[in-house]
Amino acid sequence: TLNHPLLLSITEKWRNMKKNNYNNIYIVLLLTLLVLYLLNSSFVVSNVLKYTDLFIKKLFPASFIFFTLSSLCLDYKLPEKISSLFNINGYVFYVIIMSMISGFPSGSKYIRDLYDRKLISNKLANYLITFTHFPNPIFILGPVSSLFMNNSYSIYILVSLIVSNLIIGLFLRPKNINIITTYSKSSNRNYFSTYLTKAIYSSIEVIILIYGSSIFFYLIGALVCKYISFNTYFFILINGFFDLTKGIFLTSILPTDLYRAIFILLFISFGGISVNIQIKSIISDTQIKYSNFLLGRILQFIISLILFFLWCFWSN
Repeated sequence: TLNHPLLLSITEKWRNMKKNNYNNIYIVLLLTLLVLYLLNSSFVVSNVLKYTDLFIKKLFPASFIFFTLSSLCLDYKLPEKISSLFNINGYVFYVIIMSMISGFPSGSKYIRDLYDRKLISNKLANYLITFTHFPNPIFILGPVSSLFMNNSYSIYILVSLIVSNLIIGLFLRPKNINIITTYSKSSNRNYFSTYLTKAIYSSIEVIILIYGSSIFFYLIGALVCKYISFNTYFFILINGFFDLTKGIFLTSILPTDLYRAIFILLFISFGGISVNIQIKSIISDTQIKYSNFLLGRILQFIISLILFFLWCFWSN
């Protein structure tokens, strides 16, 4: 049987071995980055300052506001009120809408918040993690749109990514999901200061994780490309693998809008290694499986690419 002691022992040893291998990889990366830093301190410092300036001006304000507001919404039981008023799953609606507005990796944070408060089941959390990976619409329709000669391409990309996630959510929806719709009418108005303080601490904690992991892999990508020569396509792919934002803007050197769109769909669907590390860290110590998130990203890229070509075909 699956619960046989020998089988359980082998499984546990395999998990420990995988964990040790991952730890060894992280140690090698850290040592490599340290050596490269010592050899190129001015290069590393300039890149850190450049990315920090971008993070503070563009990413921090929106992330902080949305993460803080989302925590307050949960404390004041907004999803339960939605459930009560509209007879729908307020928690699913809350996660989808909030992650659409604020962009990734916010979806995983909202799911973790609901999971920690025992407002959603493990099964529902694992379902939500597959299709709540949405890009920030302001980013797509703003900076990304400037990369295209045809401005409609940015709209096609955004719609394709959103619709592909909704398709995934529709077809992967498990049966008999435990939907909690109870609504407590207890008064919360006397606890605003407590809720706000907790929301700020929670937001800052996640933002530091996002900043730290993003800048770490941004530097690795920059240093790798400094020492190894790649052709144009691999150069963009490597940078996008480590940091999707840099990879997206490097697509400007590609010859056509179509090539740019394909690379951008790929980078946003998978999120880059830094986003994946962020999400894996956010859902750590839970029964929410990272493999479900990864499955969703593979399906999202395939479906969004098909949808994008359909939009282009119909528009012509």
